[in-house]
Amino acid sequence: MKYKRILIKISGEALAGEKGFGLDNQVIKNLVDQLYLIHKAGIETGIIIGAGNFWRGRQGSDMDRTTADHMGMLATMINSLALQDAMEKHGIETRVQSAITIQRVAEPYILRKAMRHFEKGRMVIFACGTGNPYFSTDTGAALRAAEIGADIILLAKNVDGIYSDDPNKNPNAEKFDKISYKEIINRGLAAMDTTAITLCMENNIPILAFGLSEENSVFRAANGEKLGTLISNN
Repeated sequence: MKYKRILIKISGEALAGEKGFGLDNQVIKNLVDQLYLIHKAGIETGIIIGAGNFWRGRQGSDMDRTTADHMGMLATMINSLALQDAMEKHGIETRVQSAITIQRVAEPYILRKAMRHFEKGRMVIFACGTGNPYFSTDTGAALRAAEIGADIILLAKNVDGIYSDDPNKNPNAEKFDKISYKEIINRGLAAMDTTAITLCMENNIPILAFGLSEENSVFRAANGEKLGTLISNN
Protein backbone atom coordinates (compact mmCIF):
# COMPACT_ATOMS: atom_id res chain seq x y z
CA MET A 1 0.00 0.00 0.00
CA LYS A 2 1.15 3.55 -0.72
CA TYR A 3 0.60 4.94 2.80
CA LYS A 4 1.66 3.71 6.23
CA ARG A 5 -0.63 5.96 8.27
CA ILE A 6 -3.66 7.96 7.14
CA LEU A 7 -6.31 10.26 8.61
CA ILE A 8 -9.77 9.87 7.08
CA LYS A 9 -12.11 12.86 7.48
CA ILE A 10 -15.69 11.83 6.76
CA SER A 11 -18.41 14.37 6.09
CA GLY A 12 -21.35 13.96 8.46
CA GLU A 13 -23.66 14.97 5.62
CA ALA A 14 -22.26 12.14 3.49
CA LEU A 15 -23.22 9.62 6.20
CA ALA A 16 -26.84 10.72 5.88
CA GLY A 17 -26.99 9.53 2.27
CA GLU A 18 -29.96 10.66 0.24
CA LYS A 19 -32.05 11.19 3.37
CA GLY A 20 -30.04 14.30 4.19
CA PHE A 21 -30.37 13.78 7.95
CA GLY A 22 -29.34 11.15 10.46
CA LEU A 23 -27.52 7.95 9.54
CA ASP A 24 -27.96 5.85 6.41
CA ASN A 25 -27.22 2.21 7.30
CA GLN A 26 -26.24 1.30 3.74
CA VAL A 27 -23.76 4.18 3.54
CA ILE A 28 -22.20 3.07 6.83
CA LYS A 29 -22.06 -0.56 5.69
CA ASN A 30 -20.30 0.41 2.44
CA LEU A 31 -17.83 2.54 4.42
CA VAL A 32 -17.09 -0.20 6.95
CA ASP A 33 -16.55 -2.78 4.18
CA GLN A 34 -13.81 -0.51 2.82
CA LEU A 35 -12.33 0.20 6.25
CA TYR A 36 -12.08 -3.56 6.74
CA LEU A 37 -9.95 -3.84 3.59
CA ILE A 38 -7.76 -0.96 4.77
CA HIS A 39 -7.44 -2.63 8.18
CA LYS A 40 -6.42 -5.95 6.57
CA ALA A 41 -3.83 -4.12 4.47
CA GLY A 42 -2.17 -2.96 7.70
CA ILE A 43 -2.59 0.80 7.17
CA GLU A 44 -2.65 2.65 10.49
CA THR A 45 -5.87 4.67 10.37
CA GLY A 46 -7.33 7.57 12.30
CA ILE A 47 -10.87 8.76 11.55
CA ILE A 48 -12.69 12.02 12.19
CA ILE A 49 -16.39 12.47 11.39
CA GLY A 50 -18.25 15.73 10.98
CA ALA A 51 -21.71 16.40 12.39
CA GLY A 52 -23.57 17.97 9.47
CA ASN A 53 -26.07 15.11 9.41
CA PHE A 54 -27.30 16.18 12.86
CA TRP A 55 -26.14 19.70 13.65
CA ARG A 56 -24.20 22.64 12.30
CA GLY A 57 -23.15 25.61 14.41
CA ARG A 58 -24.79 28.01 11.99
CA GLN A 59 -28.15 26.39 12.76
CA GLY A 60 -27.96 28.05 16.15
CA SER A 61 -27.82 31.56 14.66
CA ASP A 62 -29.63 33.01 17.67
CA MET A 63 -27.58 30.90 20.03
CA ASP A 64 -24.28 31.66 21.73
CA ARG A 65 -21.53 30.46 19.36
CA THR A 66 -19.70 28.53 22.05
CA THR A 67 -22.87 26.65 23.01
CA ALA A 68 -23.70 25.87 19.40
CA ASP A 69 -20.19 24.58 18.73
CA HIS A 70 -20.27 22.36 21.81
CA MET A 71 -23.54 20.88 20.55
CA GLY A 72 -21.81 20.14 17.25
CA MET A 73 -18.97 18.39 19.07
CA LEU A 74 -21.45 16.16 20.88
CA ALA A 75 -23.10 15.34 17.56
CA THR A 76 -19.73 14.08 16.29
CA MET A 77 -19.69 11.70 19.25
CA ILE A 78 -23.03 10.22 18.11
CA ASN A 79 -21.53 9.56 14.67
CA SER A 80 -18.31 8.20 16.16
CA LEU A 81 -20.08 5.69 18.40
CA ALA A 82 -22.34 4.57 15.53
CA LEU A 83 -19.32 3.96 13.30
CA GLN A 84 -17.40 2.20 16.09
CA ASP A 85 -20.32 -0.17 16.63
CA ALA A 86 -20.52 -1.00 12.91
CA MET A 87 -16.74 -1.45 12.64
CA GLU A 88 -16.47 -3.80 15.60
CA LYS A 89 -19.38 -5.91 14.32
CA HIS A 90 -17.33 -6.26 11.14
CA GLY A 91 -14.26 -7.44 13.05
CA ILE A 92 -12.29 -4.18 13.15
CA GLU A 93 -10.93 -3.47 16.63
CA THR A 94 -11.68 0.21 17.22
CA ARG A 95 -11.26 2.86 19.91
CA VAL A 96 -13.03 6.22 20.20
CA GLN A 97 -10.96 9.01 21.74
CA SER A 98 -12.70 12.24 22.66
CA ALA A 99 -11.30 15.77 22.88
CA ILE A 100 -14.03 16.42 25.47
CA THR A 101 -13.98 14.19 28.53
CA ILE A 102 -16.87 11.70 28.29
CA GLN A 103 -15.27 8.75 30.03
CA ARG A 104 -18.40 6.61 30.21
CA VAL A 105 -18.47 6.23 26.43
CA ALA A 106 -14.97 7.07 25.12
CA GLU A 107 -11.33 7.39 26.08
CA PRO A 108 -9.91 10.88 26.55
CA TYR A 109 -7.67 11.90 23.66
CA ILE A 110 -4.05 11.06 24.52
CA LEU A 111 -1.60 11.03 21.64
CA ARG A 112 0.69 8.35 23.05
CA LYS A 113 -2.28 6.08 23.71
CA ALA A 114 -3.57 6.62 20.18
CA MET A 115 -0.16 5.66 18.79
CA ARG A 116 -0.17 2.53 20.93
CA HIS A 117 -3.57 1.58 19.49
CA PHE A 118 -2.10 1.89 16.00
CA GLU A 119 0.79 -0.38 17.01
CA LYS A 120 -1.74 -2.97 18.18
CA GLY A 121 -3.62 -2.86 14.89
CA ARG A 122 -6.61 -0.83 16.08
CA MET A 123 -8.30 1.98 14.22
CA VAL A 124 -8.91 5.15 16.23
CA ILE A 125 -11.89 7.48 15.83
CA PHE A 126 -11.14 10.98 17.10
CA ALA A 127 -14.39 12.55 18.34
CA CYS A 128 -15.38 16.10 19.33
CA GLY A 129 -13.02 17.94 16.99
CA THR A 130 -10.32 19.90 18.79
CA GLY A 131 -12.46 20.16 21.94
CA ASN A 132 -12.66 23.92 21.49
CA PRO A 133 -15.36 26.19 20.03
CA TYR A 134 -14.63 28.28 16.92
CA PHE A 135 -12.73 25.36 15.35
CA SER A 136 -14.31 23.00 12.82
CA THR A 137 -13.90 19.24 12.50
CA ASP A 138 -11.79 20.03 9.41
CA THR A 139 -9.33 21.81 11.69
CA GLY A 140 -9.58 18.87 14.10
CA ALA A 141 -8.65 16.55 11.24
CA ALA A 142 -5.66 18.69 10.25
CA LEU A 143 -4.49 18.89 13.88
CA ARG A 144 -4.78 15.15 14.53
CA ALA A 145 -3.11 14.35 11.19
CA ALA A 146 -0.15 16.53 12.18
CA GLU A 147 0.03 15.00 15.66
CA ILE A 148 -0.06 11.36 14.53
CA GLY A 149 2.25 12.01 11.56
CA ALA A 150 -0.28 10.96 8.92
CA ASP A 151 1.01 10.64 5.36
CA ILE A 152 -2.21 12.14 3.96
CA ILE A 153 -5.71 13.30 4.86
CA LEU A 154 -8.43 11.51 2.91
CA LEU A 155 -11.33 13.95 2.77
CA ALA A 156 -14.49 11.93 2.05
CA LYS A 157 -17.24 14.37 1.10
CA ASN A 158 -20.68 14.41 -0.51
CA VAL A 159 -19.12 15.75 -3.75
CA ASP A 160 -16.50 14.02 -5.88
CA GLY A 161 -13.75 16.62 -5.58
CA ILE A 162 -13.08 20.34 -5.47
CA TYR A 163 -14.72 22.65 -7.98
CA SER A 164 -14.30 26.29 -8.95
CA ASP A 165 -17.90 26.85 -7.81
CA ASP A 166 -20.74 24.87 -6.25
CA PRO A 167 -21.45 22.16 -8.88
CA ASN A 168 -25.01 21.79 -7.57
CA LYS A 169 -25.71 25.42 -8.43
CA ASN A 170 -23.36 26.03 -11.34
CA PRO A 171 -23.25 23.28 -14.01
CA ASN A 172 -20.24 25.02 -15.58
CA ALA A 173 -18.12 24.70 -12.43
CA GLU A 174 -14.64 23.34 -13.16
CA LYS A 175 -13.35 20.33 -11.26
CA PHE A 176 -9.67 20.39 -10.27
CA ASP A 177 -7.47 17.30 -10.44
CA LYS A 178 -4.77 19.09 -8.42
CA ILE A 179 -4.69 22.41 -6.61
CA SER A 180 -2.32 24.11 -4.16
CA TYR A 181 -3.17 25.16 -0.62
CA LYS A 182 -2.55 28.79 -1.53
CA GLU A 183 -4.92 28.67 -4.50
CA ILE A 184 -7.64 27.15 -2.30
CA ILE A 185 -7.22 30.07 0.12
CA ASN A 186 -6.90 32.77 -2.57
CA ARG A 187 -9.99 31.56 -4.44
CA GLY A 188 -11.98 31.22 -1.20
CA LEU A 189 -13.01 27.67 -2.10
CA ALA A 190 -15.04 25.80 0.51
CA ALA A 191 -13.12 22.50 0.41
CA MET A 192 -11.92 22.87 4.01
CA ASP A 193 -11.87 25.89 6.27
CA THR A 194 -8.90 28.25 5.99
CA THR A 195 -7.46 27.29 9.39
CA ALA A 196 -7.33 23.62 8.41
CA ILE A 197 -5.80 24.34 4.99
CA THR A 198 -3.15 26.60 6.55
CA LEU A 199 -2.25 23.97 9.16
CA CYS A 200 -1.84 21.34 6.44
CA MET A 201 0.24 23.74 4.33
CA GLU A 202 2.58 24.54 7.22
CA ASN A 203 3.07 20.85 7.99
CA ASN A 204 3.12 19.71 4.34
CA ILE A 205 0.23 17.27 4.77
CA PRO A 206 -1.42 16.50 1.40
CA ILE A 207 -5.21 16.27 1.23
CA LEU A 208 -7.20 14.13 -1.18
CA ALA A 209 -10.82 15.27 -1.52
CA PHE A 210 -13.22 12.78 -3.11
CA GLY A 211 -16.82 11.56 -2.99
CA LEU A 212 -17.78 9.04 -0.33
CA SER A 213 -20.60 7.75 -2.55
CA GLU A 214 -18.21 6.68 -5.34
CA GLU A 215 -17.69 2.92 -5.48
CA ASN A 216 -14.96 1.78 -3.08
CA SER A 217 -13.61 5.35 -3.04
CA VAL A 218 -12.16 5.24 0.49
CA PHE A 219 -10.19 2.05 -0.15
CA ARG A 220 -9.10 3.27 -3.59
CA ALA A 221 -7.88 6.54 -2.08
CA ALA A 222 -6.01 4.69 0.68
CA ASN A 223 -4.42 2.52 -2.02
CA GLY A 224 -3.05 5.60 -3.78
CA GLU A 225 -5.42 5.45 -6.76
CA LYS A 226 -5.95 8.70 -8.63
CA LEU A 227 -9.40 10.14 -7.93
CA GLY A 228 -11.00 13.34 -6.66
CA THR A 229 -8.74 16.37 -6.12
CA LEU A 230 -5.28 16.43 -4.56
CA ILE A 231 -4.38 19.49 -2.48
CA SER A 232 -0.67 19.95 -1.86
CA ASN A 233 2.22 22.43 -2.03
CA ASN A 234 3.03 21.46 -5.61
